Amino acid sequence: MQHLDLTLPTPAENLALDEALLDEAERHGDAVETLRLWESRRTIVVMGRSSRIEDEVHQGFCRAQGIPVLRRASGGAAIVAGPGCLMYGLVLSCRSNPALRAVDYAHRFVLGRLARALGALVPGVVCRGISDLAVGDRKFSGNSIRVKRDHLLYHGTLLYDFRLERIEQCLAMPPRHPDYRDGRGHVAFVTNLPASAGAIREALLAEWEARRPRTDWPREATALLARTKYSGQSTDDVQRP
Repeated sequence: MQHLDLTLPTPAENLALDEALLDEAERHGDAVETLRLWESRRTIVVMGRSSRIEDEVHQGFCRAQGIPVLRRASGGAAIVAGPGCLMYGLVLSCRSNPALRAVDYAHRFVLGRLARALGALVPGVVCRGISDLAVGDRKFSGNSIRVKRDHLLYHGTLLYDFRLERIEQCLAMPPRHPDYRDGRGHVAFVTNLPASAGAIREALLAEWEARRPRTDWPREATALLARTKYSGQSTDDVQRP
């Protein structure tokens, strides 16, 4: 597996790159697999493919603070990211592992490996709910998936030094939540993983054996997606990819 540690200048470009990597793998046709790592330089809200902004986002606060609200290509609920939140994206081949076409299996497969890698840094990391990682009953990672014919994109958040109050300020209580949340508000439910960004990066690279740095990435496709699909998004008009 190759790895790409790359944060682009804008939120639109960063979301577009995840999708462009998946599209590139589909066009290539062979087992093209990549682990991408990035970290937004500013606070952003990213909604799931089918989320309703009026149900999940405090639009007035985001608008007043100039916090962009975008919509990703994968499912799940809205998340808040920014400095102190490491983002990862895995493009995996369903040809190499056909069981990945089943979403339940894909969640178990990826989260199990992430829990093993991060559990070596912080004891007590477990998979919770459908697609969360937690330390005990405190969530530090939310994840989502987009499956195409021959590849999938599995991506998510890893909180390690994030301003947790930002989540409460930007997001309403989600319309759906796992049982282990037990009605808790965002600040009581989430936590930062007590590990450095560098240690988390190394743990993921080792777990996925992603030791070959990518020397190229789909620049033109990323720019096109950023311009046509993501750049026009706002709290007033969040487009659906």
